[in-house]
Amino acid sequence: MPPTDPAGLDDALAAAQAGRPEALREVYEQLAPRVHGYLSARGASEPDDLTSEVFLTVFSKLATVTGGAAGLRTLVFSVAHARLVDDLRRQSRRGNAVSYEDWQDDRTAPSPEDEAVDRIRTAEIRALLDELPADQRDVLLLRVVADLSVEQTAAAVGRSAGAVKQLQRRALLALRAQIHDGFSFGLAPVTP
Repeated sequence: MPPTDPAGLDDALAAAQAGRPEALREVYEQLAPRVHGYLSARGASEPDDLTSEVFLTVFSKLATVTGGAAGLRTLVFSVAHARLVDDLRRQSRRGNAVSYEDWQDDRTAPSPEDEAVDRIRTAEIRALLDELPADQRDVLLLRVVADLSVEQTAAAVGRSAGAVKQLQRRALLALRAQIHDGFSFGLAPVTP
């Protein structure tokens, strides 16, 4: 995932707010991969579609963004989190609906070896994350995948900064314990 360029994002935001349509592309290119990663990791039914919905909403609100790149990122991931919550509720109401996982789509052309490794990694990471409570998982993904600050994450999930720090700490401790117990990657338990 390419790193975001805060200065470039500040410039793109200012240009977009000034009405320059080409700046919207820069905003999208800088933030969409992280939004998509967050939505995918949390099990969104259609991460591509939700990412598009997030940016349609964000672009309609660009004039109201304050705080430069940090303010924009907070808005983007607040909208992404809200769309994800709605999507997960829809999924739970559907019950037995067949879900589509993009990693199962064999219409692409990677080698079978690459595809197998990617599937194993994705499944193992999801399995680790699925062991966490939803609030810890959300905070961890927003902090790591979305690269949000504690304050931005707090705004996105509607909690205090202190609560975000505690949730992140608990999530990391739980993941460390899972890996230590050999849950991940088919490893034998780590011995001190």
